[in-house]
Amino acid sequence: QVQLVESGGDWVQAGGSLRVSCVISGETFRSYDVAWFRQAPGQEREFVAARWRRNRLFYVDSVKGRFFISSDNADHTVHLQMDNLQPDDTAVYYCAAGKPILSSVRTWGGYRVWGQGTQVTVSS
Repeated sequence: QVQLVESGGDWVQAGGSLRVSCVISGETFRSYDVAWFRQAPGQEREFVAARWRRNRLFYVDSVKGRFFISSDNADHTVHLQMDNLQPDDTAVYYCAAGKPILSSVRTWGGYRVWGQGTQVTVSS
């Protein structure tokens, strides 16, 4: 059974950086595609970034050039490096794992397993 555990959420001032991480356990790490989603209070859940078929990367337009998804195969961990954070980035960040088809890479339902989330708060 695959399990995901996020960590690294914190409070930061605008312009700062954070790295959130997702440890994947229970299955072969390399066989899963991994994505990050976020949900701000009172808003819909939003796709943020994904690593698909090992080497294709996807980002929502609002984070391109600021956020970077990477993986550490030795630790079965996927990271989301977030730079130049802005108050609009405040949200609970979730990782998701699965085998979505290309058209579902950016959809929550395209994945099989989801973590519990980690809070990121950016103050102005």
